[in-house]
Amino acid sequence: VQLQASGGGLVQAGGSRRLSCAASGRTFSAYAMGWFRQAPGKEREFVATISWTGGSTYYADSVKGRFTISRDNAKNTVYLQMNSLKPEDTAVYYCATGTGRYTTTRKYEYDYWGQGTQVTVSS
Repeated sequence: VQLQASGGGLVQAGGSRRLSCAASGRTFSAYAMGWFRQAPGKEREFVATISWTGGSTYYADSVKGRFTISRDNAKNTVYLQMNSLKPEDTAVYYCATGTGRYTTTRKYEYDYWGQGTQVTVSS
C-alpha cells in the first residue's frame, strides 16, 4: 500500500490550503482514512477521520469548524480542506489508512501511513 500526500506549503494566517492523499495497492473504498499531524518536538496527533463511504466524519476539537475531510473513492483520494489557518496549525501532515471501515482517532488503528507534507502558517 502506498499513500502519497501533497498540497502542503507556506500560507498566511487566515488562509486556506487543501491537502490530497492518493492511495494505491489496496481497495481504497473499503477502509476508513485519517489525517494526523506532527509539530516539531510534539507527538503525532489526530486531526480528522472519515469512514469508508464518506458518510461519517470526526474532527479534533482544535480544527472543528475550520477543516473538512472528504474522499473520492473513484479517484482513491482523500482530502483535507483547511480554512482559517492559524500558526499553531504548522506541522507535517500525514494521511493514513484505517484497519477497518469506521472512523477512529486511535493511531494504532491505522496501518499504512504516507510520507507527510509540510504545512507552515505564518503570522
